[in-house]
Amino acid sequence: ANYGPNPICKGCLSCSKDNGCIRCQHKLFFFLRREGMRQYGECLHSCPSGYYGLRTPDMNRCSRCRIENCDSCFSRDFCTKCKTGFYSHRGRCFRGCPTGFAALEELMECVEGCEVGQWSEWGICSRNNKTCGFKWGLETRTRQIVKKPAKDTIPCPTIAESRRCKMAMRHCPGGKWRRPAKTKDKKKKKKNLMERAQKQHSIFLATDKTSQ
Repeated sequence: ANYGPNPICKGCLSCSKDNGCIRCQHKLFFFLRREGMRQYGECLHSCPSGYYGLRTPDMNRCSRCRIENCDSCFSRDFCTKCKTGFYSHRGRCFRGCPTGFAALEELMECVEGCEVGQWSEWGICSRNNKTCGFKWGLETRTRQIVKKPAKDTIPCPTIAESRRCKMAMRHCPGGKWRRPAKTKDKKKKKKNLMERAQKQHSIFLATDKTSQ
């Protein structure tokens, strides 16, 4: 039967003009479609987005996925494809992958990422391979890659980092430490200013004595 513009009774074993399919043919899935206040049954070869096919001895049905942000699912509690913007991970959908897993953008899936160990202690403060002779240096710490990622395209976190540090020994034992050029320039400028100030003061005293 064909009621209205759509063949709503296609694939039905029994059909109603008002409610559409009531029972479906073997291997087809019964889907209850809702449009506003109206609902009617359809018999489909595969279930629409957000539903999965549930086969039962009585009649195959389209059952809704119960997983949040799921587009299609294998069963009630296992999503096979998430909605746009969400990553699939172990049958669930996430905005971002859980700790220890990395996002595979082309498939929108979370896969095992690069696993690294704990940071080591900070190393000795040095500069130019020396631990003295400078005021400031760098100290470094490292960590090891415990498990490589499943995909070579997934980068590992940094395994070494450095930071500025103050050297424990500014002067090397038995060596002569030279003051940086900038410090010399500052002292020289200060000395010149003092000499100029003394000269101007002498001129002022001489002028003042003459006027008296």
